[in-house]
Parts: sequence; C-alpha cells; structure tokens
Amino acid sequence: MDTQTRLESNPTLNPKSIKVAKRILSLNDKKANELRAFYKAHNLYVINLMSSPGSGKTTFLESLSSFKDFRFCVLEGDLQTNRDAERLQAKGVSAYQITTGEACHLEAVMIEQGLAELGKCCDVGSYEFLVIENVGNLVCPASYDLGAALNVVFLSTPEGDDKILKYPSMFLCADVVVVSKADLCDVFGFSVERVREDLARLKKDVPIFLLDSRDSASVGALKDFFLRCRDEGVYSTHIF
Repeated sequence: MDTQTRLESNPTLNPKSIKVAKRILSLNDKKANELRAFYKAHNLYVINLMSSPGSGKTTFLESLSSFKDFRFCVLEGDLQTNRDAERLQAKGVSAYQITTGEACHLEAVMIEQGLAELGKCCDVGSYEFLVIENVGNLVCPASYDLGAALNVVFLSTPEGDDKILKYPSMFLCADVVVVSKADLCDVFGFSVERVREDLARLKKDVPIFLLDSRDSASVGALKDFFLRCRDEGVYSTHIF
C-alpha cells in the first residue's frame, strides 16, 4: 500500500486535509540513487535523523561518540551557524555543517556536496556509519530522499505525545521512532502508550526506543540496534 492510500484510508485522519503530491522530485530521486551507489562503494551505512528543532539529536550524537564500537562521521543540517558541527568536533567526531539558508530540509545534492567537503578533513571510507542530522522540521524533510538505509524520527517529550497523527508524512517515513528526553515523560505528562497506539494506526511494526542521552544504557541500546541493522543488511523500503 502506498503512502497516499495509507493516509486516505486511515479513519483517524481527515482526508480533506491530506494532499500528497505526485512524484515531482525526480531530480532529487536520481541524485539519491547516485548517493546509494556512493554509500555502497564506501561501505557506509547511512542514518537520516529527523525531528523538530531541539529534540536532542546533536546531544545524542555527542553521547554516541563515547562508544568505541560505533565508528561514524556526521553531516549536519541547519539554516545557519556551524554550532552543531563544532559541538561534535569538540567530541572528536568528524563532522561537516551544511547551512541551507532558508531551506527547511536537506536535499540529495546538498549531501553530495557535503560529502565532498567532509572528505577534505577525513577519510569517509574509513567509517562504518554516516549520520545525517537533518534540519529541524517535522514537515519538509519527509519529502526528500537522501538515500539513507534508515530514516529515524526523534519525538521529544516536551513536544507532546500527539504529534504522530498531526504530522503523518514524517512518521510514515520512519523506520525507527525515538522518544527522546524520555526521563521527562512524567514531567510533561507524555504518554508513550499513546505514541505506540497512534503509530500502530499509521504504520505497523515500527520499533520505538526511549532515549535519555545522559543514560549510557539507553544510548547503547539504540547504538546496538543500528549495529544490528547494518550487520543484517536492513534497508528502508519507504518511497519518498
């Protein structure tokens, strides 16, 4: 069942408010396929992190850098500043910042250009993982294929537990959902069960992880999941 059919047939959504454009991103799709060939040639397993701003993606990557069995480099996406890349570089992570100006998402051509710049400061092929930290936005990144093996969506507890069905396109492309700042669930009255139920209505069998980036066990659990996905050859089947 394609994305449009799943959205239109879902009784929990208002079909009048759903407009799924036809595939007009052919140039991006072609570039994404070229990126897949690049990733394969360099043995890179690519993870696309998406979320609203401030969900804790960079903090998670800082914590992830302490695990020696997870060798990764990063492409950061933000409208302005190099702050996130600088934070990761301070942790010893090879990272390059893509500043998009007014664009609220990353596109495949930006990744291609970013990889060329990242390659000037490190040997990208010496890493097992490339993590793309997308621009903070729960809408636009869901429309752009970056050729990633896994599309991971962060949902932080301060945002509220009602976002799955409010932003269905984003969560339809999720291969994994991470409830970040999970230690604050009680503070914000965040119901993980509601997230599970809403996600099951939208897309079944999507793994959900609870993450507290200050807790090495929860960071390690997500890290181990990424390692298993790579070792088992798990690749996203989502069509953007």
